[in-house]
Amino acid sequence: MTNEQPRTVAIIPARGGSKGVPRKNLRTVGGVPLVVRAVRAAAAAFAVDLVVVTTDDAEIADAAAAAGACIVRRPAELAGDTASSESAVLHALDELEADGPTVGTVVFIQATSPFIPSGGIDEAIDHIRADRFDSVFSAHETYGFLWRRAADEHAAAINHDAAHRPRRQDREPHYLETGAFYAFTASGFRAAGHRFFGRIGIVEVPERTAIEIDDEQQLAVASALADVVEQGDEPIPAAAIVTDFDGVHTDDTAFVDADGHEFVRVSRSDGMGVSRLRRAGIPMLILSTETNTVVGARGRKLGVPVAQAIDDKASALAAWAADEGIDLADIAYLGNDVNDLGAMGLVGWPVAVADARPEVRAAARVVLTRRGGDGAVRELIERVLVAAPPAAETGPAV
Repeated sequence: MTNEQPRTVAIIPARGGSKGVPRKNLRTVGGVPLVVRAVRAAAAAFAVDLVVVTTDDAEIADAAAAAGACIVRRPAELAGDTASSESAVLHALDELEADGPTVGTVVFIQATSPFIPSGGIDEAIDHIRADRFDSVFSAHETYGFLWRRAADEHAAAINHDAAHRPRRQDREPHYLETGAFYAFTASGFRAAGHRFFGRIGIVEVPERTAIEIDDEQQLAVASALADVVEQGDEPIPAAAIVTDFDGVHTDDTAFVDADGHEFVRVSRSDGMGVSRLRRAGIPMLILSTETNTVVGARGRKLGVPVAQAIDDKASALAAWAADEGIDLADIAYLGNDVNDLGAMGLVGWPVAVADARPEVRAAARVVLTRRGGDGAVRELIERVLVAAPPAAETGPAV
């Protein structure tokens, strides 16, 4: 990009002093801090040139930078309870344009929305670049009957005639602002000093993405809904896969003969998935606390390296990633039990099998539909392969 080309910049205000939910921007939904979720959603939008987090907090800055954001340090006078989001966005614009190309389009993103659709961000940018609107916002369609309390405490209808109850198909929909994102021209924003100006447009997003977190109860609801809202066959753009063994490659049961030898059940479907992963050139590691020789035997059969008898999975994972030259943010870790939580907390894609412990499901960014030993590894691999660039498949099948 040359200095003459105006950039499209996503700006995420994330101050450290939240009161309703202390340290809100670092609280997790689906195992990922809210500020990191916002950065990833913005970065996944094709039309965004630069993702910026403006913050007064060092811990938030570190988390956002690790997720790939550029950091603008927000002065204390713009980080108090009375400071507006607009003031933070304007300050970030000034800082960016002082050292770089002009900003043409701004996407103002709120980290308090955990389920921001990247496609909606791209649609918003397209509206601004095509000069259809000067500012746009995310909203979802609603046919709700709205009321207010009048001065005498009686209920008064707002968007309908209380004496007339038309069918849903006979009503005009209204649109409820989600608060997730706004897009506008930088020049128009500077002139208006506000996110709404000129020709205002709506980007319609799914209602299931519309939750906004302002208190602990909403955070709990978002956490409970994460694996439902984000479930499906969406690609997982991981550069490597690391898995636990028991409860992931197996159904977490074992058969023991009279001599004390253990046998486990594994999925042939998982074996085919691993074969495809190897042919695509995507690294994989089995990381297990188990000492049983069956773990190594299965790894050799799959052609996958195994690290077993590992008490500290997080340290072992970090060391392997460093040796392989793979960013932890680009790794998918598949687990099922509490001893996987440390490793899951390090990676960009913490994933849980369908029958994982509740604590593991809560920490996961993705919860699979398959149970351990019943094709969960294959399910994860297929979603990673969908996101991977094409590669020649060579080598023997397993």
